[in-house]
Amino acid sequence: MTAGALYQTFSRVPLEFERGEGCWLETRSGERYLDFAGGIAVNSLGHSHPHLVQALTEQAQKLWHVSNLYRVPGQERLAERLVENSFADRVFFTNSGAEALECAIKTARRYQFVNGHPEKFRIITFEGAFHGRTLATIAAGGQKKYLEGFGPVVEGFDQVPFGDVAAARAAITPETAAILIEPLQGEGGIRQLPAGALAALRKLCDDNGLLLILDEVQCGIGRTGKLFAYQWTDVEPDIVAIAKGIGGGFPVGACLATEAASAGMTAGTHGTTFGGNPLAMAVGNAVLDVVLADGFLDGVSRKALLLKQGLASVADDYPDVIEDVRGFGLMAGVRCKMPNGDVNAAIRAEHMLVVPAGDNVLRLLPPLIVSDDEIRIGVERIRAAAAKLSSAAQSAA
Repeated sequence: MTAGALYQTFSRVPLEFERGEGCWLETRSGERYLDFAGGIAVNSLGHSHPHLVQALTEQAQKLWHVSNLYRVPGQERLAERLVENSFADRVFFTNSGAEALECAIKTARRYQFVNGHPEKFRIITFEGAFHGRTLATIAAGGQKKYLEGFGPVVEGFDQVPFGDVAAARAAITPETAAILIEPLQGEGGIRQLPAGALAALRKLCDDNGLLLILDEVQCGIGRTGKLFAYQWTDVEPDIVAIAKGIGGGFPVGACLATEAASAGMTAGTHGTTFGGNPLAMAVGNAVLDVVLADGFLDGVSRKALLLKQGLASVADDYPDVIEDVRGFGLMAGVRCKMPNGDVNAAIRAEHMLVVPAGDNVLRLLPPLIVSDDEIRIGVERIRAAAAKLSSAAQSAA
């Protein structure tokens, strides 16, 4: 069996995993890898979590798909729980983060349209952003490497430097409908908004009749130690896109919005065939059972501190390999002094998985159920990789 029949759009590492449990993956030959990639922040509760397995198995024996022509009780329950634990009044379920962002973009444009401003369709976005791979979301992200070769760029996005409130203010025109930002950039290199920036963007929106859209596809669902990253501030958005962690490995996304922001999204204005299907909703509800349990999110914050301290120690000992430690919660990053691909390969050689990102950063996105011991093991494997790289660099010099 080869990968020859597949689109050649991924540079896959020659590793095949057969099974996983918790924070560990196992190959067919029995090699075990500590997984701090988490399916790129997707496996929020690790591999084969018993509660998720039970929920999916029980639902699979009853009903897989009926479409949104009919009521889906699990969908209504998951929506109610997300509303109860957030700013939102309404939820639209999707299969992915890109679809959730498409819904968010359409919701913002439709809001302006039904409120008498059809000319308002443009959205201000930020450099380094990653919002998905559809034609609209690559335009929103604005990264040339993702735009090249796909024809005219979808109109309606104006990009400014990350977190630059003054630049965002200057970019507002009579055609501006909304501001879209990740509270904590993932693909962009684990970059956190400056203190006060989100509040300043909220005020810009309020003063100019704009909607504030947050992309919490990667940083949401407990990864920062709260259900949503925005909850570390006093700011409430109008729209939030989520995915990844809410499915724990099953494809689930959602667009959350206030009543006012979503009022224009009436019957027929938007839709999905698979979004919100019974299987996805069973898993999404199971994820919330765990993440919203008493003490769980406090545990994420405590473990995040342990991870950050461990990474800082490695950076202190090997400054020729790791230049900086950054991040929030269990969404950590190390900015590398040498090419991050080389550091990634060295860590993988220690049987540990992490994720490359922009700005020469490696992301650490362990399952939220990671133990203290597993964090220590992870730090020591990174230390071992750094030691070998540092020694090799000194020998070459």
